[in-house]
Amino acid sequence: MQLSSLFKKPPGYVSASILCSMGGFLFGIDTGIIGPVTVMDDFTAYVGNPSPTVHGLIVSSILIPAAIASFFAGKVADRLGRPRGIAIGSFIFAVGAALEAASVHIAMFVVGRVIEGIGEGLYLGTIVVYICEISPPRYRGALATVPQLLITSGLVTGFFTCYGTTNIPSSFSWRLPFVLLAAYSFIFSTAVLIWLPASPRWLTLRGRGNEASVAWEKLGVPTADQEKILDQFETSVVLVANADVVGDANLERVPSAKQKMRKAQILDVFSAETRPRLLFAVFLMGMQQLSGIDGVLYYAPILFQQAGLASNESRFLASGVSALVIFAVTIPATIWADSWGRRSNTILGGLGMATVMFLMGALYASNSVHAAAGAGRWIVIVSIYLFAAMYSVSWGVGIKIYSAEIQPQRTRATATSMAHGSNWLSNFLVALVTPTLLAKTSYGAYFLFGSCLFLTAVVCMVFMPETRGRSLDEIEEAFHKSRVGGLKGTLKSLQKNILKREPTAVVA
Repeated sequence: MQLSSLFKKPPGYVSASILCSMGGFLFGIDTGIIGPVTVMDDFTAYVGNPSPTVHGLIVSSILIPAAIASFFAGKVADRLGRPRGIAIGSFIFAVGAALEAASVHIAMFVVGRVIEGIGEGLYLGTIVVYICEISPPRYRGALATVPQLLITSGLVTGFFTCYGTTNIPSSFSWRLPFVLLAAYSFIFSTAVLIWLPASPRWLTLRGRGNEASVAWEKLGVPTADQEKILDQFETSVVLVANADVVGDANLERVPSAKQKMRKAQILDVFSAETRPRLLFAVFLMGMQQLSGIDGVLYYAPILFQQAGLASNESRFLASGVSALVIFAVTIPATIWADSWGRRSNTILGGLGMATVMFLMGALYASNSVHAAAGAGRWIVIVSIYLFAAMYSVSWGVGIKIYSAEIQPQRTRATATSMAHGSNWLSNFLVALVTPTLLAKTSYGAYFLFGSCLFLTAVVCMVFMPETRGRSLDEIEEAFHKSRVGGLKGTLKSLQKNILKREPTAVVA
C-alpha cells in the first residue's frame, strides 16, 4: 500500500462541511465561556455583584436577538446564498465578541452580546441547511452532525480557556476569552468567503445550471449522487435545472416553474402541506432547550457549587470535565447518526434525561445533598455528567437533523430558521430563569426541566413519525398517518426501531 493512499484528500463536500461546521465551534466557545466568566471575581466586581435576575439577563441577552435574526436567516441565505449568509453572520458575531472584550461599562458588554446574538442567529441555522444541500444522501446524517460535534469541542475549549485565565489578577482574566473568540470568528468569516463554494442546489433553484455544475465539481460529488440529490427536488425545479436538455416540448413549462419558485416566500411554510412539519419542528427545537441543557452548560459552575465544590478552579475544572464528557460521547453519536432511528432515539433519550432530572430534584427536595460529605453530592455530580452525555447522544444529535430533513426543499431554509428561532426563545427563558430558580429553590429547576422532557417524550410517542430511510413522499405520508394514528403501535414501533437496522436516510 502506498503511503499517499493513507493520506488521501477527502472529497470537497466533506471539507466544505467541516469548514462550514466550524461555526458550531464558535457557538460552543461562547456557551462555554459565558457561565464561568460571569462568576469570576474580577467580573462580578466589574458588574457590581449582580443579583440572580441580572446575572440571568447578562447571560441571556444574546438569545432574543439571535431568535429574531434567525427568523430572517433563511431569507438572507435564500437571497445571497448559503456561504455569504454564514460569512455575514459570523462577521457580526465577531464584532459583538470584540465589543464584549473591550467593554468599559456593563451596558457596552450587553450591547456586545446583543450584536453577537444577531450574528449567531444569522449563521447558525444556515449551517445545517448548507450541509444537507451538498451531501450525498448516504453521508448526510453523519455530516449534518459535525456542527454538533464541533459545538462540543467549542465547549471544551471555552471551559478550559476560563480555567486557564481565572487566576490572572486583572480584568484580563475575563476579557481574554472574548478576545480569542473574536479572533476565531473573524478568521472563520474570511475562510468561508474564500473557500466555501455556493450550494449547487441553491444555484439550481435560480436557473444557474452552469455555475451549479462547477460547484458540483468543486465539491467532488459523484454524478450518480448529484442525480439522487436533484431527484429530491419538486418536478418544476428539475425542469429549471435541465432546461437546456429537456427538449422543446418542455421549455414552455420552464417560465411558469421559475415563476413558481420565485414565489416561495416566508408564508409558504404555513401552507396546509408544510404547516404540520413546521409546527412540529418548532415544538421539538423549543423543547430541546427546555430540556435544561443550556441551564447546565451556562451555569455549570453554579450547579457544581450548589453540589459542594467550593473554589472557582474546582468548579471550572468540573465544568471542563462535563464538556469533555459531552465531546467524547458526541463522536460515536456522529459516526452512527444514520444507524439509529430518529423516533426511538428522541423518545428514549427524553425519558432517560427526565429520570435523571427527577432524581436530582428529589435528592435536593429531600435535603440529601450536603456540601461537606455524603453520597448525595456525588450522585448529583455524576447525574449532571450523565444528563449531558444522554443529551449529546440523543437530542443533541437527532433533533436538529430531524427538524431540517422533514421540511420540503422549497421551504427548508425558512422553516429550519423559524425552528431555530423557537430554539433561541426557549434558550432565553432557560438562561433567564435558571439563576433565579437555583437561588430560590435547590430543586425547582430540576423538576421543571424533567417535566418538559417527559412531556416531549409523550408527544413524540403520539405524533413523531420515523424519517430515516424515507423519501419526501414517504415522509409526507408518515406525517399524515401520525396525525390520525394516535398511540396505537407506539411500543411495537419503538421495539422495531431499536432491534432492526434500517437503511440510510434519503432526505428531500
